[in-house]
Amino acid sequence: MSESATGFSSEEPTWLAEDRASSGEPVIAPPAAAAVSKASIADIEEAMKDVVDPELGINVVDLGLVYDTFVDDENVVTLDMTLTSAACPLTDVIEDQTRSALTTGPGGGLVKDFRINWVWLPPWGPDKITDDGREQLRALGFNV
Repeated sequence: MSESATGFSSEEPTWLAEDRASSGEPVIAPPAAAAVSKASIADIEEAMKDVVDPELGINVVDLGLVYDTFVDDENVVTLDMTLTSAACPLTDVIEDQTRSALTTGPGGGLVKDFRINWVWLPPWGPDKITDDGREQLRALGFNV
């Protein structure tokens, strides 16, 4: 039972609830456990646009590095992601940026926690870059 600022419980004691039920008085139901609010895939994708590939300076969504997204009932997201190269030494930077994008902010963040499942098949290629990503790369001088 939780106590209010006055020190009294905000929930009805079991013995009182049983007494009221047997006498026909209304029973105060305990508060229901708060339902976990699941983040939408669209909201996660939008937040992941704040995660920028440190070498190219373009976000991981528009580069086509995020292959799949799954949110479980506990609001923990699993991202299937790849990198432009399996030898990329910057996975820690991307993981830190992902943590900031998804788990911090007002109310504790968009998701409770995250996991990145690094995948290498299918291999990443320029064909995975979105139209927005291509425009950004062209603005930086890349020919895509």
